[in-house]
Amino acid sequence: MSYKQTVIRNVDNISGEIPEKSVLKEMGLWIKQGKTVALPTETVYGLGASAVCTEAVRAIFKAKNRPPDNPLIAHIADRAQLDALGVTWTENMKKLMDTFWPGPLTLIFPLTKETPLSSLVTAGLPTVAVRIPEHEVARALLTYAGVPVAAPSANRSGSPSPTTAEHVYNDLSGKIDAVIDGGACGYGVESTVVDCTTEVCWILRPGGVTKEQLERVLGPGTVRYSHSASSEESPAAPGMKYRHYSPATPLYLMEGPEEMWQNRLRAYQQEGKKVAVLAVEENKPAWKQADAFFSLGSRRAPEETAAKLYAVLRELDTIDADAAFCEVFAKEGIGAALMNRLEKAASSEA
Repeated sequence: MSYKQTVIRNVDNISGEIPEKSVLKEMGLWIKQGKTVALPTETVYGLGASAVCTEAVRAIFKAKNRPPDNPLIAHIADRAQLDALGVTWTENMKKLMDTFWPGPLTLIFPLTKETPLSSLVTAGLPTVAVRIPEHEVARALLTYAGVPVAAPSANRSGSPSPTTAEHVYNDLSGKIDAVIDGGACGYGVESTVVDCTTEVCWILRPGGVTKEQLERVLGPGTVRYSHSASSEESPAAPGMKYRHYSPATPLYLMEGPEEMWQNRLRAYQQEGKKVAVLAVEENKPAWKQADAFFSLGSRRAPEETAAKLYAVLRELDTIDADAAFCEVFAKEGIGAALMNRLEKAASSEA
């Protein structure tokens, strides 16, 4: 698919300026008409299209080169739109909606037969993933569109997710109709996807809402992590089956003693290879011999690391390194989402 031009619209906020509201009304109408519009959210930039228009949803898959069995998240402006989707929910789901919506939490809803959603959104499953974003630009756009909006990350499938409009334009220019530039995303990793349709709530994809936060609402031991989908299974949510978030540069996770990785770094360099290191700022002195160092922020601020991760992975590909070694993080709090993304981005053993 090729368009003559991908339009860029700048919207810093929607609180006062009529031109900005006018832009969002225009972009909302474009979505309603079946066009593809990339939009900022608090997590990452999404590639939005009407979730009730099969041709529009098909344009998302084509622009991203996304596997057809990978379901999409339907984004809505408010909970009043849930009834129109033809979904049901449990008491635990209501508790999570009350606590975390709007915000970076996606819930899996059972579908009724009367749903207006395109089957491409659900990948033919009897469920649909839904969330209400908290980003004011996204919420306003959804309101003006007046339809549920399917919006996966606005990037080529498999590459690091976009956290700025520039990332989107670099990946998808000429393949989508428009990009709304609303500045950098705050969380920097995608929403948490949770299935609470059974007694136990399953985290299908870690993200901006942590397991600890979920259990504070539902109770200790009520939330578990799900396994990834196998090659034969259809994934129940985005991010479960395919390799994602990967830079072009081979990325290796520094699991094990630091000395072992120092030795590997020297061995690579003796072969004439250029090696970059991705680590927290506190560990920078230990990697002076690296050909390049990318800071992942402070160990004391894991949220900062999450917000920077995708931008760093994209910047890594600009220096023509032969390999990159990346620090690992404890799988607790936002660290669970960080490691989920890094493990999917990583290459096999160095």
